[in-house]
Amino acid sequence: MLKNKQILLLYLFLTIAPVIVFHQVSQFGFINYDDPAYVTENIHIRSGVTFEAIRWAFTAGYAANWHPFTWMSHMLDIQLFGLEAGPHHLTNLLFHIANTLLLFFVFNRMTKAPWKSALVAALFALHPLHVQSVAWVAERKDVLSAFFWMLAMAAYIFYVENRRFKNYLAVVLFFVLGLMAKPMLVTLPFVLLLLDYWPLERFEPYALRSLLLEKIPLFVLSALSCIVTYGVQQNAGAVASSEGIALSARIANAFVSYVTYIEKTICPNSLAVFYPHPKSLPAWQVLGAVLLLGVVTVTVLRRAKRAPYLASGWLWFAGTLAPVIGIVQVGRQAMANRYTYIPLIGLFVMAAWGVPELLAKWRYRREALFASSLLTLSCLSIVSWTQAGYWIDSISLYDHALKVTGPNDTVLNSRGDAWCRLGYLQRAIADFDGAVEIDPENSKAFYNRGVTYGKLGNHRRAIEDFDRAIEIDPELDRPFYNRGFAYGELGDFGKAIENYDRAIHINPKNAEAYNSRGVAYDKLGNYRQAISDYDMAVQINPGYAMAFNNRSIAYGRLGNYSQVIEDCSRAIEIDPHYVKPYFNRALAHGLLGNDDQAIGDLKTAARLGHEGAKSSLKSMGISW
Repeated sequence: MLKNKQILLLYLFLTIAPVIVFHQVSQFGFINYDDPAYVTENIHIRSGVTFEAIRWAFTAGYAANWHPFTWMSHMLDIQLFGLEAGPHHLTNLLFHIANTLLLFFVFNRMTKAPWKSALVAALFALHPLHVQSVAWVAERKDVLSAFFWMLAMAAYIFYVENRRFKNYLAVVLFFVLGLMAKPMLVTLPFVLLLLDYWPLERFEPYALRSLLLEKIPLFVLSALSCIVTYGVQQNAGAVASSEGIALSARIANAFVSYVTYIEKTICPNSLAVFYPHPKSLPAWQVLGAVLLLGVVTVTVLRRAKRAPYLASGWLWFAGTLAPVIGIVQVGRQAMANRYTYIPLIGLFVMAAWGVPELLAKWRYRREALFASSLLTLSCLSIVSWTQAGYWIDSISLYDHALKVTGPNDTVLNSRGDAWCRLGYLQRAIADFDGAVEIDPENSKAFYNRGVTYGKLGNHRRAIEDFDRAIEIDPELDRPFYNRGFAYGELGDFGKAIENYDRAIHINPKNAEAYNSRGVAYDKLGNYRQAISDYDMAVQINPGYAMAFNNRSIAYGRLGNYSQVIEDCSRAIEIDPHYVKPYFNRALAHGLLGNDDQAIGDLKTAARLGHEGAKSSLKSMGISW
């Protein structure tokens, strides 16, 4: 009974501790780093849970990933909470707490060592390297995939205890669901083999062959996931070419990153949202990393019989990091805190079982372990609380990152984009200037600077930046789209259409390009072609209120006022605060003789601030 009460108290502690450290995220907003692509500007996600959105989730390789369950979790959040950021953050936190409790359950069930298992789970819950996975909405894939990882491990334990086929199917099911949340779960079969070695102790004589055979279906699923993931990321241009970062530089960075991850696990300071890739490292640093990793590996393997937890924990850490260590470079980063979400469990196991073993003969061992554990967890909690605070908004996050890493073009570009979204356009341009000075091949910085110059009304300067962005990377649709928009603002609708054509050729799902090309055709008097483009825009994005309103204008020019009313009504249904369709619908009602409806729409438009509606009502002597 006493032991059960202790375990219940440990569960309570593991629930409350992360809530105390991370509850502040409920007050945080979205950031402009991946959150727009994953939630705020993703038309498929913003529609909530629909059949079409679910079909898209399973068929699209979007944002360089195929993870339908992650997309569906974001859809569900939108369905429940809309674009209020706090609940999206809390969903991440709830998954993190669930992962912590499942981790404790799994290790306690395997080892019958509740205090050591609780320490592993507490380190997992509170370590600052895990802040990124919890405090970043776009990293839902981390906490969600880990949830299925933990469930798969729990199912595997039940399978080992009772080798029924249905228990094995549960392992396969949770593994598949995890792969559909994030492909980093490809290492799970390897980890299950490690658990067979320790603590499950299934490595009996001649047992290895059967242990491998029972995991063949899991390894096959891992291989398929790797093929799909590599293909999607390569098609999206996320896999760096050998010309971008040489293989020797990637291998060198991988060895140094392993050591850096260990260093930041022991002393978690200088943490940032992004670490720029060095592309070259001093030979002594690389050789030192290789030597250290080699010594640790040889030591834990030589002690495997006496201390199997060391070998199991070390291989867990090294093996689960391997897919994201950078040999196959995805993105521009040297390493990332979020990559440690599962791998650090291996180091925590080494500490939780290794330190007590070192102090086995000390008289005050129990007291020392309790005090040191409490002090360690307290310090980690303070650092995690502080680190989480930087995620309150984009500017705070990037300011801190630049203090940690020094000037780098990726963070400067992201901060510039954040300033631009906030309306601080000159600050944005200063950051983009800094980014392209550091890396004259950063197409995103040129593109974003062009967008900012466009907002300032300097469209010719914007076109120059779009030209440079296209020269660097001619396979991106956004620079063509925005260059078309700039030409449209300058009145050159022919060139505008040429650029929209190119944007649509690259990305046939670019609803904005269809809408803007429709506007250009409208300006040239080609109303039927404009309507055709608006049709495509609303077909791609049924929630595109502006396209419905623009189509109503084109129908109005053709005298089809009933269709004007229908399109304006649809635009208003999508966005009740969108003022233009109220005014346009009022005009259509007036032309059809529906005076009462026309006046009602004019009043609504006037209350929403439309000056033309105010003038019309004033001329009729009507108050709104």
